[in-house]
Amino acid sequence: MLRTRDRARRASTLAALMVASGALLAVPSARADDGTPSDAELLARCDNGTRKCLFHPSGDLTVFPGAAHQVGDAVYNCTDDPQTSSRTWEDTTGESNSMGVSLREEFERKFPFGPVFKLAFEQSYRHTWSSSHTESQTTILNVPAGEVGWVTRAPKLQKARGTYELIFKDRFRGHRYWYVPFEATGPADGETSVKTQHSRAMTAAERGMYCG
Repeated sequence: MLRTRDRARRASTLAALMVASGALLAVPSARADDGTPSDAELLARCDNGTRKCLFHPSGDLTVFPGAAHQVGDAVYNCTDDPQTSSRTWEDTTGESNSMGVSLREEFERKFPFGPVFKLAFEQSYRHTWSSSHTESQTTILNVPAGEVGWVTRAPKLQKARGTYELIFKDRFRGHRYWYVPFEATGPADGETSVKTQHSRAMTAAERGMYCG
Protein backbone atom coordinates (compact mmCIF):
# COMPACT_ATOMS: atom_id res chain seq x y z
CA MET A 1 0.00 0.00 0.00
CA LEU A 2 2.87 2.34 0.89
CA ARG A 3 4.66 1.54 -2.36
CA THR A 4 1.50 2.36 -4.31
CA ARG A 5 1.19 5.72 -2.54
CA ASP A 6 4.89 6.48 -3.16
CA ARG A 7 4.47 5.74 -6.85
CA ALA A 8 1.41 7.99 -7.03
CA ARG A 9 3.30 10.82 -5.30
CA ARG A 10 6.27 10.42 -7.62
CA ALA A 11 3.97 10.44 -10.66
CA SER A 12 2.20 13.55 -9.36
CA THR A 13 5.52 15.31 -8.65
CA LEU A 14 6.87 14.42 -12.11
CA ALA A 15 3.72 15.73 -13.79
CA ALA A 16 3.99 18.97 -11.83
CA LEU A 17 7.63 19.39 -12.87
CA MET A 18 6.74 18.79 -16.52
CA VAL A 19 4.00 21.44 -16.36
CA ALA A 20 6.39 23.86 -14.64
CA SER A 21 9.10 23.15 -17.20
CA GLY A 22 6.67 23.80 -20.02
CA ALA A 23 5.63 27.09 -18.45
CA LEU A 24 9.25 28.16 -18.04
CA LEU A 25 10.02 27.30 -21.65
CA ALA A 26 7.06 29.37 -22.85
CA VAL A 27 8.13 32.55 -21.01
CA PRO A 28 11.03 33.60 -23.31
CA SER A 29 8.76 33.28 -26.36
CA ALA A 30 6.14 35.53 -24.76
CA ARG A 31 8.77 38.07 -23.78
CA ALA A 32 10.19 38.10 -27.30
CA ASP A 33 6.76 39.03 -28.64
CA ASP A 34 6.61 41.93 -26.17
CA GLY A 35 9.98 43.40 -27.22
CA THR A 36 10.13 47.17 -27.74
CA PRO A 37 9.65 48.04 -31.45
CA SER A 38 11.89 50.55 -33.20
CA ASP A 39 10.62 54.04 -34.05
CA ALA A 40 10.63 53.11 -37.75
CA GLU A 41 8.54 50.02 -37.06
CA LEU A 42 6.02 52.05 -35.11
CA LEU A 43 5.68 54.82 -37.69
CA ALA A 44 5.21 52.21 -40.41
CA ARG A 45 2.01 51.30 -38.53
CA CYS A 46 0.65 54.86 -38.71
CA ASP A 47 -2.84 54.51 -40.27
CA ASN A 48 -1.94 50.88 -40.84
CA GLY A 49 -3.41 49.02 -37.90
CA THR A 50 -3.86 52.05 -35.65
CA ARG A 51 -7.13 53.54 -34.51
CA LYS A 52 -5.49 56.96 -34.41
CA CYS A 53 -2.16 58.32 -35.60
CA LEU A 54 -1.52 61.92 -34.57
CA PHE A 55 1.42 64.30 -34.59
CA HIS A 56 1.69 66.84 -31.76
CA PRO A 57 4.09 69.72 -32.55
CA SER A 58 5.97 71.16 -29.58
CA GLY A 59 7.71 74.49 -29.20
CA ASP A 60 8.03 77.30 -31.71
CA LEU A 61 8.85 76.87 -35.37
CA THR A 62 12.54 77.66 -35.94
CA VAL A 63 13.63 79.48 -39.11
CA PHE A 64 17.39 79.74 -39.68
CA PRO A 65 19.95 80.08 -42.51
CA GLY A 66 21.39 76.88 -43.92
CA ALA A 67 25.02 76.34 -44.84
CA ALA A 68 26.35 78.57 -47.63
CA HIS A 69 27.60 76.69 -50.68
CA GLN A 70 28.74 77.58 -54.18
CA VAL A 71 26.14 77.72 -56.93
CA GLY A 72 26.96 77.89 -60.63
CA ASP A 73 30.40 77.90 -62.22
CA ALA A 74 33.29 80.08 -61.11
CA VAL A 75 34.51 82.96 -63.31
CA TYR A 76 38.24 83.30 -64.03
CA ASN A 77 39.47 86.74 -65.05
CA CYS A 78 42.69 86.23 -66.97
CA THR A 79 42.93 89.87 -68.08
CA ASP A 80 44.61 92.89 -66.53
CA ASP A 81 41.29 94.71 -66.11
CA PRO A 82 38.15 94.13 -64.01
CA GLN A 83 35.62 92.00 -65.85
CA THR A 84 31.85 91.59 -65.58
CA SER A 85 30.39 88.18 -66.33
CA SER A 86 27.02 86.49 -65.84
CA ARG A 87 26.42 83.02 -64.44
CA THR A 88 23.07 81.20 -64.55
CA TRP A 89 22.58 78.67 -61.78
CA GLU A 90 19.93 76.42 -60.24
CA ASP A 91 20.00 75.08 -56.71
CA THR A 92 17.65 72.70 -54.86
CA THR A 93 17.19 72.59 -51.10
CA GLY A 94 15.94 69.31 -49.69
CA GLU A 95 14.73 68.08 -46.31
CA SER A 96 16.01 65.88 -43.51
CA ASN A 97 14.40 64.32 -40.46
CA SER A 98 15.09 62.02 -37.56
CA MET A 99 13.73 59.02 -39.50
CA GLY A 100 15.95 59.58 -42.52
CA VAL A 101 13.13 59.25 -45.05
CA SER A 102 11.50 61.68 -47.46
CA LEU A 103 8.11 63.26 -46.76
CA ARG A 104 7.49 63.95 -50.43
CA GLU A 105 4.11 62.99 -51.91
CA GLU A 106 5.47 60.09 -53.95
CA PHE A 107 6.62 58.42 -50.72
CA GLU A 108 3.38 58.85 -48.79
CA ARG A 109 2.03 55.37 -49.55
CA LYS A 110 5.19 53.80 -48.20
CA PHE A 111 5.49 56.22 -45.28
CA PRO A 112 1.90 57.20 -44.32
CA PHE A 113 3.08 59.20 -41.31
CA GLY A 114 4.21 61.96 -43.72
CA PRO A 115 0.75 63.45 -44.44
CA VAL A 116 -0.06 63.28 -40.71
CA PHE A 117 3.02 65.38 -39.95
CA LYS A 118 2.40 67.93 -42.71
CA LEU A 119 -1.25 68.46 -41.76
CA ALA A 120 -0.41 69.02 -38.08
CA PHE A 121 2.50 71.28 -39.05
CA GLU A 122 0.37 73.51 -41.24
CA GLN A 123 -2.44 73.70 -38.68
CA SER A 124 -0.07 74.60 -35.84
CA TYR A 125 2.28 77.04 -37.54
CA ARG A 126 0.21 78.33 -40.47
CA HIS A 127 3.14 77.48 -42.73
CA THR A 128 3.36 75.06 -45.63
CA TRP A 129 5.74 72.14 -45.31
CA SER A 130 7.89 71.62 -48.43
CA SER A 131 10.13 68.63 -48.96
CA SER A 132 12.20 70.49 -51.56
CA HIS A 133 12.53 73.93 -53.11
CA THR A 134 14.44 74.90 -56.27
CA GLU A 135 15.72 78.41 -56.92
CA SER A 136 17.29 79.58 -60.18
CA GLN A 137 18.85 82.89 -61.08
CA THR A 138 21.32 84.66 -63.35
CA THR A 139 23.93 86.51 -61.28
CA ILE A 140 26.21 89.28 -62.54
CA LEU A 141 29.74 88.82 -61.18
CA ASN A 142 32.30 91.63 -60.97
CA VAL A 143 35.70 89.96 -60.88
CA PRO A 144 38.95 91.96 -60.37
CA ALA A 145 41.94 91.39 -62.67
CA GLY A 146 43.73 88.11 -62.13
CA GLU A 147 41.12 86.76 -59.73
CA VAL A 148 38.44 84.07 -59.64
CA GLY A 149 34.86 84.89 -58.64
CA TRP A 150 31.91 82.77 -57.56
CA VAL A 151 28.50 82.95 -55.88
CA THR A 152 27.33 81.19 -52.72
CA ARG A 153 23.76 80.63 -51.60
CA ALA A 154 22.54 80.02 -48.04
CA PRO A 155 18.91 78.82 -48.07
CA LYS A 156 16.48 79.60 -45.27
CA LEU A 157 15.37 76.46 -43.45
CA GLN A 158 12.57 75.67 -41.01
CA LYS A 159 12.71 73.11 -38.23
CA ALA A 160 9.85 71.52 -36.30
CA ARG A 161 9.84 69.10 -33.39
CA GLY A 162 7.10 67.03 -31.83
CA THR A 163 5.78 63.60 -30.97
CA TYR A 164 3.73 61.03 -32.84
CA GLU A 165 0.96 59.43 -30.81
CA LEU A 166 -0.15 56.02 -32.06
CA ILE A 167 -3.27 54.40 -30.62
CA PHE A 168 -3.67 50.81 -31.81
CA LYS A 169 -6.96 48.99 -32.30
CA ASP A 170 -5.44 45.94 -30.61
CA ARG A 171 -2.41 45.70 -28.39
CA PHE A 172 0.85 46.00 -30.30
CA ARG A 173 3.85 44.55 -28.49
CA GLY A 174 1.88 44.59 -25.28
CA HIS A 175 0.59 48.19 -25.50
CA ARG A 176 -2.16 50.12 -27.24
CA TYR A 177 -0.46 53.53 -26.85
CA TRP A 178 2.98 54.30 -28.29
CA TYR A 179 4.85 57.62 -28.64
CA VAL A 180 7.64 58.45 -31.10
CA PRO A 181 9.72 61.69 -30.97
CA PHE A 182 10.24 63.30 -34.38
CA GLU A 183 12.19 66.25 -35.79
CA ALA A 184 12.22 67.55 -39.37
CA THR A 185 14.09 70.28 -41.26
CA GLY A 186 13.11 71.58 -44.68
CA PRO A 187 13.17 74.67 -46.92
CA ALA A 188 11.26 77.64 -45.55
CA ASP A 189 8.71 78.77 -48.13
CA GLY A 190 8.46 82.51 -48.65
CA GLU A 191 11.87 83.16 -47.04
CA THR A 192 14.60 84.71 -49.20
CA SER A 193 17.90 82.89 -49.42
CA VAL A 194 21.18 84.78 -48.93
CA LYS A 195 23.33 85.12 -52.09
CA THR A 196 26.89 86.40 -51.74
CA GLN A 197 29.61 87.17 -54.29
CA HIS A 198 33.21 86.19 -53.55
CA SER A 199 36.58 86.62 -55.26
CA ARG A 200 40.20 85.80 -54.57
CA ALA A 201 43.52 85.74 -56.41
CA MET A 202 43.99 82.82 -58.76
CA THR A 203 46.59 80.23 -57.88
CA ALA A 204 49.45 79.38 -60.24
CA ALA A 205 47.71 76.09 -61.06
CA GLU A 206 44.47 77.90 -61.92
CA ARG A 207 46.34 80.37 -64.13
CA GLY A 208 47.97 77.51 -65.99
CA MET A 209 44.65 75.73 -66.44
CA TYR A 210 42.34 78.62 -67.35
CA CYS A 211 44.63 81.32 -68.71
CA GLY A 212 47.10 79.31 -70.78
